[in-house]
Amino acid sequence: MEKNTLMAVVLSLVVITGFYVVQGVFFPPQAPPSPAAPVSSTVPAPVTPTAILDVPGQTSTPAGSPVDGTPVGGSPANNGLIPVQSADTALDEGPTAEQRVTIETNLTRVVLTSVGGDVVSYRLKEHQDGGDDVEMILAGDAAEAHAFTVAFGNLNAEPVTAFFYINRINDYTVEFYRDFAVANGGETGQFRLTKRYTFKPDEYMFELTVSLDGGYSIPSLNFNGAAYTLGFGPQIGPKFEKLDGRYDYRNYFTYVKDKNGKGKLRTEKVKENVPTIIASRVSWAAIAGKYFTFIAIPDSTQYELAFSTKAEPGLSSGSRFYMSRPALNGSRTTDTYRFYLGPKSQKSLTIYDTGINSFNLRDMELSKAASTSGFLAGVLSPLETLLKWFLSIFYKLVHNYGVAIILVTLLVKGLLFPLTKKGSESTLRMQTIAPKIKELQEKYKSNPQQMNVKMAELYKAEGYNPLSGCLPLLIQMPIFLAMYNLFNSHFDLRGAMFIPGWIPDLSLPESIFSFAPHTIPILGWSDIRLLPFLYVGSQLLSSKITQTPDQQINAQMKMMLYVMPIMFFFILYNVPSGLTLYWIMTNLLSMGQQLVINKHLKQKRAAMAAANPAPVIAPGKLPPKKKKKR
Repeated sequence: MEKNTLMAVVLSLVVITGFYVVQGVFFPPQAPPSPAAPVSSTVPAPVTPTAILDVPGQTSTPAGSPVDGTPVGGSPANNGLIPVQSADTALDEGPTAEQRVTIETNLTRVVLTSVGGDVVSYRLKEHQDGGDDVEMILAGDAAEAHAFTVAFGNLNAEPVTAFFYINRINDYTVEFYRDFAVANGGETGQFRLTKRYTFKPDEYMFELTVSLDGGYSIPSLNFNGAAYTLGFGPQIGPKFEKLDGRYDYRNYFTYVKDKNGKGKLRTEKVKENVPTIIASRVSWAAIAGKYFTFIAIPDSTQYELAFSTKAEPGLSSGSRFYMSRPALNGSRTTDTYRFYLGPKSQKSLTIYDTGINSFNLRDMELSKAASTSGFLAGVLSPLETLLKWFLSIFYKLVHNYGVAIILVTLLVKGLLFPLTKKGSESTLRMQTIAPKIKELQEKYKSNPQQMNVKMAELYKAEGYNPLSGCLPLLIQMPIFLAMYNLFNSHFDLRGAMFIPGWIPDLSLPESIFSFAPHTIPILGWSDIRLLPFLYVGSQLLSSKITQTPDQQINAQMKMMLYVMPIMFFFILYNVPSGLTLYWIMTNLLSMGQQLVINKHLKQKRAAMAAANPAPVIAPGKLPPKKKKKR
């Protein structure tokens, strides 16, 4: 998530919390296709020669190829299934050359190929990556990738690469079909494989149906328990430098509903180069990046799902997904899949909760795939959703996400102020009974059990809860982490400007001077950034103001107050500027709150002193001297 940076912050917050604990205790209907939508290619009528198993000129194996890189099945390929000429044509042979179809909607530009009937490009027209539309299907070093492949067999089977016939139905719908004959184990028979894609003008979701039609009967399709496997890969876009959690990451989710209709989001742990099999029935499965996501919604058939991170040349890690259809024995079958491939934004995903979409889907909870909480998703997702709602409200008011971040931070700090104040009062209370605690520790230092009993009695007599100082911090920690995740990965911050000329994109680190391609040795920095230095300054000043008297005389605690900001300086140096802005504002607001709390504590100390005045010694008299022990 992501996990390296997030874990660093979690550990740092745990250290801070532990430090304060020690201090406190011990010290609608479907819209018809728009006629204005462009059709970028005209597909000729099906033409033919020989049934080809290997596509001439294709130099890379399509995505969805065997996980271990070894083809399964005998010659010629595809587990003994041979592509043949179509029975409803007078032609002698099948298609001989690749043909392509481009389908353009208001949001996407999709390129499909007759080779396997696969998708080779899926670009998002409203989102940019290096000056070009975001490509959602990454190919690595290969010229292109093949996604939504069909392989006869399980996820280890070789995808079909034969040329298909094309039937362009309308601007947004296209079919690819090819007949196959069984030449395996003495069984004979023939059936037609049809892949039909249906796109929508204003949605990132599309429908893919896979049909197998054998007329009166389909020959038995049973390859290790699977008839065919639909595969997506090798990686979702856009391009990335590395998946370190800071620039980008990949989370793998499944969403399961119980018999009462209650859903639960599961984070799947996918090991490197080892497929993770999901045998249970799911409502949907997702591969989520920092800003974009792939979501697969199967029909009611009991598919076997799998995630895989098998890499490709030029890609350090893959993000593959497979759905294996159980073995078939029947005349025909049609399986319906729906896929969302687009931005990980609430606006685009929540329409599938309300039913206001072209597929009439509702209560799908796809917005849960927008969670940035990783392994803490169950705890932090509700908080993130609430914070996103406030962020959206403030943005509508000010039309600047930088200002909206400041307002959300101000709101959260204001709501948490009573807890912060209570923690400070608890610290003051602890200081007043500290001499009595020290006396008990000295008196019963040889008897820890008796000391604990006496300490409990003292706390009860004084009306003091030793956990009251750290509980406010423990309650606030999930909120801090949720805000960290939100400002680090919220989709709407992508490309959002705060201050022109300085912070043009809140999803990226800002820069006041760049000496790229040169870098600072060891650190690897190629830019000088101002926000991290502002963070350190605000944190040091905040630490100075929030110091308590015992911290000022305790060298170890005093050092911690200065070491932690330096640690965070390196953690936050290359994170998105929106996140750094949040931390700076948190420090500034903490300083303001502490000044208010200090004034309150000063008044409270005066009241306590007035209620418990020190004994007055009469003039000319000295207190009796203690007798020396002999």
